[in-house]
Amino acid sequence: MTGVSSGIGLATARRLLADGWEVTGLSRTKPPVRLTWIETDLNNLSALHETVSSLSTVDAIVHAAGFQRSARLGNLSTQDGEAMWRVHVEAASVLVDTAVNRMPNGARIVLIGSRTMTGVPGKSQYAATKAALAGLARSWAAELVDRAITVNIVAPGPTDTPMLQDPARAATPPRLPPMGRLINPNEIAGTVSFLLSETARSITGQTLTVCAGASL
Repeated sequence: MTGVSSGIGLATARRLLADGWEVTGLSRTKPPVRLTWIETDLNNLSALHETVSSLSTVDAIVHAAGFQRSARLGNLSTQDGEAMWRVHVEAASVLVDTAVNRMPNGARIVLIGSRTMTGVPGKSQYAATKAALAGLARSWAAELVDRAITVNIVAPGPTDTPMLQDPARAATPPRLPPMGRLINPNEIAGTVSFLLSETARSITGQTLTVCAGASL
């Protein structure tokens, strides 16, 4: 899985380890948890391909790496848009495309999207990259359904992670969801755990939104 060094990715790695999974984490920074870690820069897609090619059988893929750059129309950054697209979309494509032929029947793929994928003022570029994951997930789900490999998205609302304090997204400060609290990363980790469980073997091509009422 990617993004294991902090936030949702770290919480998910901890949950999957507790569930008994053997987790291989791909990230630039070493995570504060015991797993098989491979230093990986997702901006380097050719290196990512080589890294994934070196792995043995892959029973599940969780793509949790991500970041947000915010700006309103008139101040959009092409560089920021390309960087988010590369990490959110192209890295997901390389991960799955490289591993899929070594994944057993019944394997699982989970992409971490965002509630903002339906569109939010000031977050158009970020929203576009997350919205693209829905197209990938449903297309891959249809391609892999005869192998019983499920592909789903978990779309969090405002989650209490270091990304909320990132100065690069200061233009769009987080809004407290209607439930009156930010989402705990462990809630997202639990949802991913569910999608990787036997109970969720018939769920595929879906987006599960975990937003504490923000999408109401």
